[in-house]
Amino acid sequence: MRRKLAAGNWKMNGLKAALSELDGMEAAAQGASEVLICPPATLVAAAAQTAKGIAIGGQDCHANASGAHTGDISAPMLADAGATYVILGHSERRTDHDEHDEHVRAKCKSAWQAGLNVVLCVGESLAEREAQNTLDIIGGQLAGSVPDGATGHNLVIAYEPIWAIGTGKVPTTDQIGEVHDFMRARLEKRFGEGVGRSVRLLYGGSVKPGNATEIFAVSNVDGALVGGASLKAADFVPIIEALNASAG
Repeated sequence: MRRKLAAGNWKMNGLKAALSELDGMEAAAQGASEVLICPPATLVAAAAQTAKGIAIGGQDCHANASGAHTGDISAPMLADAGATYVILGHSERRTDHDEHDEHVRAKCKSAWQAGLNVVLCVGESLAEREAQNTLDIIGGQLAGSVPDGATGHNLVIAYEPIWAIGTGKVPTTDQIGEVHDFMRARLEKRFGEGVGRSVRLLYGGSVKPGNATEIFAVSNVDGALVGGASLKAADFVPIIEALNASAG
């Protein structure tokens, strides 16, 4: 059975003082769901040392294990700092840094080689949604970004419609369910029923305490990748608790 996952992406937010928020999340993290926080790279090592019952991840990694890549961080470096996960293919990386499926695929291979679990993001723009191209876009991203060798132990897929990230706009539960059911079917077709059913599928895009319960009731939603609402324990704990309740 897939264990639910509440993942928080702090993006470019947080100084050392922000790690105190992890203390407020610890009790909720003892529930049925796994809790993951991906702070900025400057805080990964400190978070990994202090977090109790909370997994720590990076927000990106380079495809190479080392080399002349000023400012980049490799997967082995994240693992050495205590990370067990890394987010790859986030729409902000795809857009701001011109990352394409082949870049994400290479990074994913490197992360797996370093022993990291990958939270791989896919999602469509508003124009693609309005043109009714959502499933074609998602299918293409899954095919291009996910390498061979995926398992339920090394891969999590997060569906984040670009138009819903940080906007307050949320797809209907039917729209979320359509995409998640589609992703499950694609994974089963490519990797076989066993692996396809074992990969956790998260929803991300303006997840908040007020809509979490409804979202977690949707077919094939195994948790959430949360942005702004994961920065404060007061906001993130109710989401974790809602996920724990859905797992019961």
